[in-house]
Amino acid sequence: MQIIKSIDSLRQTLAPLAKEGKRIGLVPTMGALHEGHGALIKASVSECDVTVVSVFLNPIQFGKNEDLDKYPKRLEADAKLAESIGADFVFAPSVQEMYPDGDPMTLVRDEQLESMYCGAYRPGHFRGVLTVVSKLFLISGANDAFFGEKDYQQVFLIEKMVKDLNFNIKIHRVKIVREESGLARSSRNEYLTDEERAQALGIYNGLKAAKVAYEAGERSVSKIRDTVVKSIVAARGVVQYVEVASQKTLQKCNGALGDEKAVILAAAFFGKTRLIDNMELN
Repeated sequence: MQIIKSIDSLRQTLAPLAKEGKRIGLVPTMGALHEGHGALIKASVSECDVTVVSVFLNPIQFGKNEDLDKYPKRLEADAKLAESIGADFVFAPSVQEMYPDGDPMTLVRDEQLESMYCGAYRPGHFRGVLTVVSKLFLISGANDAFFGEKDYQQVFLIEKMVKDLNFNIKIHRVKIVREESGLARSSRNEYLTDEERAQALGIYNGLKAAKVAYEAGERSVSKIRDTVVKSIVAARGVVQYVEVASQKTLQKCNGALGDEKAVILAAAFFGKTRLIDNMELN
């Protein structure tokens, strides 16, 4: 497996493979790889001839008071993990390589959805995500890209961007990978103390309880939402938001749920660590 750090080198490496008809899969990450990322890599390896894992801590999707500086950085370990799963290349550009003129003035954005849910509390976050993802698509020329469903709003926005801007790439959603306890795997789980890790189960337990209630016939959006909120609060978490949204449009649901498929989106703090999770209601 090869680590590539320049855009030109990646293009020169992948171009002949594309000409041979090889199907190229891209797994965009910010590093600190865990089993959740591993599931994305496995999916790419199974679907594609060549798998590229990008490791790039994208500064333009972090706010001023967020955890960019303390975000885990371990390229060598990430590369070994990616190689062990079957990745062919790791693309690990510097910030200077990706943004040679500083923060870009040309940004990709969704004016309606970028300011909802996570975007309401992280201004500019999704502009940064969509911009860097579009750059990675164009740099790699990948046929397929793989994203985890834990970041539900993110993958929805990426799918919408691909459709709206006619990117010639197929987006694959990969199911949430959870720890044995049920906690969704995240690089930020490393920040949790043992006590906070136990408390953080409040978010997953609340989502499970809400789904059980839904499957038993509960259709009140407020009651479904309150089930999750109460579970987080009981676990000593601080709720940032809990919302029920349409899987088709990602717009908030109100009143009573009908036949349209919905998803519960949640974000909460346990200690100083912000975690997100979701549960589809089908």
